Amino acid sequence: MADEALAEAWEKAAKEITKGKNEGALQTLRLADPQASDAMTGRLVGEAVWNIAKNNDSRSDYRKAAMFLREAYKKNPKDKKTSALYNKLRNEMQDKRISETVIPKLFNNGGPTMAGIVALLGGFILVLAVIMVANTESTTTDTIELNLSWSEGGVDKQGVVVLELYPDDAPAHAENFKQLVNQGKYDGTKFHRVIDDFMIQGGDFTKGDGSGGHAIVWSGYCNSQQGGVPKSSSAECPETDWVLPDEADNGFIHTPCSISMAKTSQANTGGSQFFLIPSDSTPNWLDGVHTVFGNITSGCDHVTAISQVATGQNDKPVSDVVIESAVFIGSEEVDPWYKFW
Repeated sequence: MADEALAEAWEKAAKEITKGKNEGALQTLRLADPQASDAMTGRLVGEAVWNIAKNNDSRSDYRKAAMFLREAYKKNPKDKKTSALYNKLRNEMQDKRISETVIPKLFNNGGPTMAGIVALLGGFILVLAVIMVANTESTTTDTIELNLSWSEGGVDKQGVVVLELYPDDAPAHAENFKQLVNQGKYDGTKFHRVIDDFMIQGGDFTKGDGSGGHAIVWSGYCNSQQGGVPKSSSAECPETDWVLPDEADNGFIHTPCSISMAKTSQANTGGSQFFLIPSDSTPNWLDGVHTVFGNITSGCDHVTAISQVATGQNDKPVSDVVIESAVFIGSEEVDPWYKFW
């Protein structure tokens, strides 16, 4: 339980935020909880930094605010106010086309971009920097780009959806998804199940109708009538029966613009099928059952539009919704978020 001094600091900071004194609120919180170790501190810091971002129209401050609120949410996912603030911020960032992380494009058409040249020249410095922060906690994110095509009211549409995966919080799911992308398994596949105000589901690269697909990375579990059961070696399980261990207790819940693993009602049965949650959906009945392993940082409006297309039997879209290509953009290691304030 927070001590009395910290509780007083929260109350003071909240009042300062209400009065528009955001820098003052940050100073109050820095003195009371320097590393923002409590979820309440993180929420208030995130709110104050968000206000600063809006006043300055600062993309970097938007990203800082997102980091604070995301960490606060991870520490206390049951806090509805933190969840609501984080979702509202993410929607605002979507509208402004601001991703939560920045990964520069290093190569284009086989040659290095200017960012790539700078990265290569600065490689030695980066290595030293990594060594210097090796003993600090950091968060790794993997970025995936989905190029989609669909039909909306008889009009052909195309759009890009950018995903940020959580390899630190859902390592088996993130690595499996990344390898499926790298091996081209999702290219040309379809979203076979679409439900308005809920989700769009795809990833069945073997049958295309929701009855197929499997994990591409061996994680020690084999599918059976009892669900995914542990095996000591991949030699004991055909690849078509490879499944993933559940990681649904990682602290993430099904908020708008999230990506989660599809599975059967039995434990440890995730494979390659996944679903994207549109901006108008919060399927919290899936929390703790299905593994949330990332979020949509750009293009959630496309997911929402696709969730509203006409469907037929078994919620299959009347016109195909296709993943034309899935591309792994890169990984980024982010310093502890409390270093940014």
